[in-house]
Amino acid sequence: MFGESFSLFRVLGFEIRANVTWLFLALLITWSLAEGLFPHFYPELAPAVYWLMGLVGMLGLFFSLLFHELSHSVVARSYGLRVRGITLFLFGGMAQMVGEPKEPRVEFWMAIAGPIASLFLAVAFYLLGAGMHAVGVPEHLAGVAYYLGFINLLLAVFNMVPGFPLDGGRVLRAALWHLKGDLRWATRWASRMGQGFGLLLVALGIASFVAGNFIGGMWWFLIGLFVHAAAGAGYRQLLMQQALAGRSVRRFMTTDPVTVPAETSIRDFVEHYVYHHAFDLFPVERGGRLVGHAGLREARQVDREAWDDTRIGEVCREAGEGATVSADEDANEALERMQGHRVSRLIVTEGDRIVGILALKDLLHFLQVRSELEKG
Repeated sequence: MFGESFSLFRVLGFEIRANVTWLFLALLITWSLAEGLFPHFYPELAPAVYWLMGLVGMLGLFFSLLFHELSHSVVARSYGLRVRGITLFLFGGMAQMVGEPKEPRVEFWMAIAGPIASLFLAVAFYLLGAGMHAVGVPEHLAGVAYYLGFINLLLAVFNMVPGFPLDGGRVLRAALWHLKGDLRWATRWASRMGQGFGLLLVALGIASFVAGNFIGGMWWFLIGLFVHAAAGAGYRQLLMQQALAGRSVRRFMTTDPVTVPAETSIRDFVEHYVYHHAFDLFPVERGGRLVGHAGLREARQVDREAWDDTRIGEVCREAGEGATVSADEDANEALERMQGHRVSRLIVTEGDRIVGILALKDLLHFLQVRSELEKG
C-alpha cells in the first residue's frame, strides 16, 4: 500500500519488515520527543540528552508495535492461520495473515491479543518508571519509561475502537458473526463502523486545522483517511475471498501463454516480446521446460552493445515461489501470492513444465462480473 518494504530480521519464525514510510515516522517521533515533549517536562537538560531520550523513546515505540503485532501473529498461528510476516509502516504495524479465521472465537482471541499485549506493556513500563524513580535514577530517565507506558495505554485504547480493521472492529465482527452466523454480514457492519470512525477522525483533523494545530490536524486527517480506506478494503477483500473460494488456478489460467525460448537474444526479446506485450513477466523455456522468467528489468541489466550476443536464458531470474503456482492450487492462495510479491502474473506449472499463465486481470474480471450479477 505504501511502496517498498525491506526485511529487518526474524522473530519466532516471523519475518519482520519495515516500510519506507516507517523511516519517516521514526525520524518524526525522535524529533518531536527531543525538541518538544521531553524539553517541556524536563527543562534545562543538554540537547544531546534530549536527543538520546528521543532515540530511546522511538526504539521503545518500535518494540511496542512489534510486541503488539507479534501477539496477533502467535495467536493466529496457534489456530492454524498462516502469517506471512509483520510490516511496520507510517501508521503503526500490520500482521500479514493469509486467509480469514474459520470461526468467531478464533477471530476474537486473535484480535484481543494485541490490546492485551499493549496493556501488559503499559503496566510493565509504568512499573519500570516507578522502580527507577524509587532507586534514585534521574527523573528524566524514568520519564522515558513513563512515556512508553502512556503510549502503550493509548495504543490499547485506540485499537479497541469498534471499527474494522482496528482490533476493536475485529472483536465487533466476531460478536456479530457469532450472533448471526454470517461472516459477510458481520464484516459489512464492522467495516461501516470503521469507515464512520475514519470520517470522524478526518473531521477532527479539519477542526484542528481551523484551530491552528496544523501538525496534530494533519495526523488526525491522514489516520482518518487510512482507517476509512482500510475498512472498505477489508470488506472488499472478504468478498474476493468468498467469490474465489473453492476455485482452482486452472479455472482462470490462460493455457497458451507467451513464452520466450532461452536462446532468444536480448535484442529480440525486447523487440518481439517487451514492445509487443504489456506483461511484467515472461516465462523463459527450453524444450517446454521452465528455465526462469524475465522482464524489462533483466533487459536493462545488459549493456545495449551486448544485446545481440547475450541470451535471455543467461540473465533470466530463477522461477521461485513468487513467480510460479500449481494449476490445482486454490485461487485465493494465488491472489495472496500476487499481492505479497507485487506481481500481476504467475507462471502455472506442473513439475518443471509450463502449462499456463495466471493473470491478475482475469481474476479481477471474474470478480467484477460476479459483483454485477449479484447486484442484478
